[in-house]
Amino acid sequence: MATLLITGCNRGIGLELACQYLQDGWRVHGCCRNPSQADELQQLQEQHAENLQIHALDVASERGIAELKSALEDQPIDLLLNNAGVYGGAGNRLGSLDTEEWLQVLRVNTIAPLLMAQTFLDNVAASKGKTIASVSSKVGSIADNRGGSNYMYRSSKTALNQAMKSLSIDTAHLGLKTVVLHPGWVQTDMGGPNALITVAESASGLKKVLDELTPEQSGQFINYDGSEIPW
Repeated sequence: MATLLITGCNRGIGLELACQYLQDGWRVHGCCRNPSQADELQQLQEQHAENLQIHALDVASERGIAELKSALEDQPIDLLLNNAGVYGGAGNRLGSLDTEEWLQVLRVNTIAPLLMAQTFLDNVAASKGKTIASVSSKVGSIADNRGGSNYMYRSSKTALNQAMKSLSIDTAHLGLKTVVLHPGWVQTDMGGPNALITVAESASGLKKVLDELTPEQSGQFINYDGSEIPW
């Protein structure tokens, strides 16, 4: 049985991905900050009691990541999916930049995924799937930036892309596949009701990309529809 470790799976894309992988027969370790408040995730566990284990994890906490590693020990992880992320508030615009909030966005969106990869590298390397994927965003593409603003979120995703590109090179000798993914403009709390695609459409597309991922694609920035996105 293949194993998924996913962060930020209490709602939105993360919850739907956990659901789809469970339906596909995977064992899922689902992480979120407050499991007791994650009603939909708890309901999902009732339906998949044997294959879904919920873990409390604040990805901004190095101690929390280390404790999760201790809990999972040496279990092989076929897919580490860094999904947790934050957008940042009013401090995203020129003239109102909030340094502390920006640092927190970078900590969650950029640093945490790399720390997760570093911490669970041996677990992924010991698996058959050998995949590390991080949910990024097209707004992190410098080539695609035509709208400006959104400084915190854009910069955090651009930095994530660079970090994961380096990771793909540094772990190539282990046979790992490391990618960053754009989920599309999705109808979530972050994407808003006017977004172009549903959560189910995004998650299905991302899962298809990951199911069909080849070693040659390691290091790429991939859209939910399978197309490659320019850096």
